[in-house]
Amino acid sequence: MAIPLSYNIRNLAVRKTTTVMTALGIALTVAVLLAAFALVDGLRVAFESSGHPLQILLTRKGSDSELSSNFARTVFNELKYKQGIARSAKGEPLASLEMVTVINLVSQEFPEGSNINVRGLTPIGLEMREDMTLKQGRWFTPGRREVTIGNSVAKRFPDAQIGKKLKFGRGEWDVVGVFESPQLARNSEILSDLNQAASDFERTDVLSSALIRATDAVAHQALINDLGYDTRLNVLARSEKDYFEMQTSSGDLVRYLGTFVALIMAIGSCFAAMNTMYAAVARRSKEIGTLRILGFSRRAILASFLLESILLSLLGGLFGILLVLPLSGITTGIGSSVTFAEVAFQLHVSPQIMLKGMVFALFMGAFGGFLPAFSAARKQILVALRQV
Repeated sequence: MAIPLSYNIRNLAVRKTTTVMTALGIALTVAVLLAAFALVDGLRVAFESSGHPLQILLTRKGSDSELSSNFARTVFNELKYKQGIARSAKGEPLASLEMVTVINLVSQEFPEGSNINVRGLTPIGLEMREDMTLKQGRWFTPGRREVTIGNSVAKRFPDAQIGKKLKFGRGEWDVVGVFESPQLARNSEILSDLNQAASDFERTDVLSSALIRATDAVAHQALINDLGYDTRLNVLARSEKDYFEMQTSSGDLVRYLGTFVALIMAIGSCFAAMNTMYAAVARRSKEIGTLRILGFSRRAILASFLLESILLSLLGGLFGILLVLPLSGITTGIGSSVTFAEVAFQLHVSPQIMLKGMVFALFMGAFGGFLPAFSAARKQILVALRQV
């Protein structure tokens, strides 16, 4: 016969201070783990939501990113008319030659400055990013030192505001607009005219990359294969979505460090739960003896005390989730190991992450409560009744 659940709940309620302090320790451990997971998941969502399924990013073979790629105009002129590339309403190939560099911007969060991507585009490059919409101002004018900045950049950097000037290249660039895109990684970029940016950085012939759009999914894969095998062009062709998803590795270090810290704290929390339950066993020796006299088996007592420890840990897990929930939606930034520039994203506390937190808390409760529960179950009836 099992001991009623109400018995365990009543015992936790009687020991209010001990219950709260132990649960709080578990809650802090769970909160650290969930905060790391929320950061990594937010970064994943930002990158996985980015990239057009029919677009192909071309860089020089051997380069891991646009920033380290030297892409020649001559190569672009040879490939932009390949069969399978879609065309605009005007009949032009949807192929965009682009230049990517980084500049340093200062913010209150990072007084030493953060690297931000500046992307030089032609009008066709803007047309291929039709999901981007203006929130304020206007698009940059070709041939002028003007930039249109992503919404995330405008939010995080005081100098990147409409009407202000950004200094890079050979002069100052006017901020004339702010854009927003559902492809979240794009919101961390600054867009400018390709030719003006190439001239300022003395890269008129050798730029960074090309972006092309296939007519359909079959042509998309055929173009990747064709361009990859063409030794004359010497380019690396990959899906734009794959390129963005590759950058989710930037959050690996945060996940590993967060997990490591949480595991160290979990050991302490397990010992705290263990001490709490050992103290409960010592105080309730006569109760244990009485339960045995009433006919409850050792197995029932083991299960009851183990359940009590699990209930305590689940309470801590719930507190931990409540602690980390306000972080969901907060915008932060992390440096990408691929682009060497900051990518802004929102922390994301998903139901799956909360479930992981509760399972982690459950494990701590079970691990910390087993030995005290086993000790309670082994007590002899007469010995238990004699103990004060």
